[in-house]
Amino acid sequence: MLQSSDYSYNPKSNAPASNLNPNAYNPVKTVTAPVDQATIGRTLVIKGEISGSEALYIDGRVEGKILMPESRVTIGRNGKVDASIQAREVVVMGKVTGNIECSDRVDIRAEGAVHGDISTVRISVDDGASLKGGIQVRSEGKQSQSKQDQPKAMAATASA
Repeated sequence: MLQSSDYSYNPKSNAPASNLNPNAYNPVKTVTAPVDQATIGRTLVIKGEISGSEALYIDGRVEGKILMPESRVTIGRNGKVDASIQAREVVVMGKVTGNIECSDRVDIRAEGAVHGDISTVRISVDDGASLKGGIQVRSEGKQSQSKQDQPKAMAATASA
């Protein structure tokens, strides 16, 4: 006679092992959108103004002006920038000669060099980095407040 301990009924005996073991690791495959990033290669030289809304990686040479107010600008180890930079975030691993204005953060890595004035909300300078110029660290509240006041002032002068 069969007792309950002698016989076990498993209706999923043909199922894969992952269904039998609830603790089995089943990685979830996620699909993310690729990060939009423009790259200026090592041998490229650009003279003029660069503007846009995607991230920019510079490993070549840029002379002029870089306007990326909503994006991140990264100067690679081989990058040499002789330009003013306006961006949300700037990471310097190469050389920058010119002023940097950031709405969020400037990060100067150990091998990076900046010769110019910096205006930002947050700044990080690693040991070994080179920085020659002035630094203005402003609070986030003051920056957003000045942006709100600016259109009002322009509207007042336009109607007068």
